Amino acid sequence: MARAHFGPELFRFLRDLAKHNDREWFAKHKARYEEHVRDPMLRFIEDLGPVLQKIAPRFVADPRPVGGSMFRIHRDTRFSKDKSPYKTAVAASFRHEAGKQVPAPGFYLHLEPGEVMSGAGLWHPDRDALAKVRDAMVAKPARFERAISGKAMAKLAWHGEALKRPPPGYPPDHPLVEHLKRKDFAVGATWDEKRACAPDFLERCAESYRTAAPLMEWLTRTVGLPW
Repeated sequence: MARAHFGPELFRFLRDLAKHNDREWFAKHKARYEEHVRDPMLRFIEDLGPVLQKIAPRFVADPRPVGGSMFRIHRDTRFSKDKSPYKTAVAASFRHEAGKQVPAPGFYLHLEPGEVMSGAGLWHPDRDALAKVRDAMVAKPARFERAISGKAMAKLAWHGEALKRPPPGYPPDHPLVEHLKRKDFAVGATWDEKRACAPDFLERCAESYRTAAPLMEWLTRTVGLPW
């Protein structure tokens, strides 16, 4: 039986955190964070695990509170002018079993007041991975076109950065030139907060991953990893 993982309290906490983004406030309200943000996300990740295994067996939903799929709430402020210590969103990344250091595509979930999104794809690939993706498009465009075809896929939005001009070394008149311009290859679905709090949200999220699976398979194999 489907159950709701997230509640309005999650978004309420994140809104409050945005107003009081300091360590003293967070320490006083840490129990709220754990009850309404951290623990629900960890339960979602745990319940998603067997579902994701059926969609993409080599991608991992790891419910460990440290070192797992869930992103830390603490910001890395070492190289940022913004010294706010905490993120005002909760997110999780479901990576390939090859590990974090491998330039692989992944699945993603982001919860923030006013912005709920699931995503799938290759985000900020390094130069070698980006070249592999572009070269594969040019070498066998039909395979890429099949991976992004279909009515369900058309409902997912493309995300990420793109060049204004075709990348050097690639034909400017290529049928896939708009995709060749991409620096990120990721698609996603968005919902409102009410939908994120509904009992069927996990299945809706999983369905977006199923829809993106052909693209994920193409990306995974293209960068040289097993699907």
